[in-house]
Amino acid sequence: MPSTKVKRTFIIGCGCTAFIKPRGQRTTEDMGLEAATKALLDAGITYDDVETAFVGYCYGDSTSGQRALYNLGMTGIPITNVNNNCSTGSTALYHASNAIKLKSSLFSCALALGFERMAPGSLGTNFPDRPSPVALFNSKTKQLEHTMTTGENFGPGAPRMFANAGQEYFDKYGADIGHLAKIAAKNHRHSVNNPYSQFRSGWTEEQVLNSSKINNQLTKFMCSPTSDGAACCIVASEDFVHAHNLENQAIEIVAQTLETDDPTAFESGSAIAVVGYGMTKRCADKVFAQAGFAPGQGRDEVGVIELHDCFAANELITYPALGLCAPDAAHKMVEKGDNTYGGRYVINPSGGLEAKGHPLGATGLGMHFYITMQLREWAGPMQAPDLFNAPDKRGKYGLVHNIGIGGAVVVSLLRRPEFFKAGGTDGRTRLGYNHGCECRPVTRADLDKIKSKKSSQYVLQAAKL
Repeated sequence: MPSTKVKRTFIIGCGCTAFIKPRGQRTTEDMGLEAATKALLDAGITYDDVETAFVGYCYGDSTSGQRALYNLGMTGIPITNVNNNCSTGSTALYHASNAIKLKSSLFSCALALGFERMAPGSLGTNFPDRPSPVALFNSKTKQLEHTMTTGENFGPGAPRMFANAGQEYFDKYGADIGHLAKIAAKNHRHSVNNPYSQFRSGWTEEQVLNSSKINNQLTKFMCSPTSDGAACCIVASEDFVHAHNLENQAIEIVAQTLETDDPTAFESGSAIAVVGYGMTKRCADKVFAQAGFAPGQGRDEVGVIELHDCFAANELITYPALGLCAPDAAHKMVEKGDNTYGGRYVINPSGGLEAKGHPLGATGLGMHFYITMQLREWAGPMQAPDLFNAPDKRGKYGLVHNIGIGGAVVVSLLRRPEFFKAGGTDGRTRLGYNHGCECRPVTRADLDKIKSKKSSQYVLQAAKL
């Protein structure tokens, strides 16, 4: 069982914008306002109930978090801005949850918001006058290319790193680019059912393979796009859940850990290690231990997963890192269909980063949004089957994996609590539709329902809904 030295925490409300191509059509504060408004409506509370907030983004000026949240009110609460590369959103949620968990904490309700407004094309730096913090990762993976059967690679830095990791797996265990095409096509097929997704074309394996080459191992449709978007999760204590009658939608964060690199990232001579395999494995092992499982156990109690498929190669190597299979069996999972509906796990039912998009600061919170909706059974056509066909009424776990090079990874295990009871007024009633599988904009009337009593009309007049 989880430690009794900390309080239990629950996701009580969440919201998401559509993830869209980065064309500068929306500001981060407006996207953040939409996601947070949906989350507050979902939870049935106002911004006055929020006692602290953590806001994640990578491409934005200091205090962008305050600018977004001031649309909801100016209540004086602590607002902390978070930047942890591609794991930024989940890092914000990790800190929001931890702000409540400690027995000595004075907080019972925290908000985690993430957003991004990105530039088209491959990721780059906003600070060309100084070395990149991921420069050593780029140089190390290039050094290791001579150990691979394909030799020197090419292309932008991020896909090159993950492609090299994929090639190392190929060389060791006999997989090939066809397995990456199967993963990418699976994710694009899933995304057809996701109204929030950036791509809903459902590209086939053949179309994935025939798309333009990015490097020796990856094609365009095996790569996540840059995106604009926002997502928000509200976390609360068990007392808060009961006080606000949220037993019909609260999903417990049973275990959650944030891990960073150790020396093996550079010293092991492995391109797989360079992109965070080791920290993902350590993080997952710690999370399952937190949840009360013996070493190597618990994976069979997971039913649905959102993992960080920034590139199809990363999804492949992440299966064993999370303990879903043996180190040499990831491609066998793909061949058996154990990563989709009808298989052992449903992995990335949202379409994953490759299809739904990857606005860095929003990605991890979007993952938690999708898993929360799965465990509420609100996911509509994305719903994973048989999550609750078990003797334990809490059903199976939902797993989230969100990683960033440089590096940091967050792994979360979510589950229905034992007191969960569906029925009655819930977030779908308050929003007027099921936002778990339908994407609509918010209105001024929606904002009026959840904004603080301490709001500035000067700020609100600039808000665009």
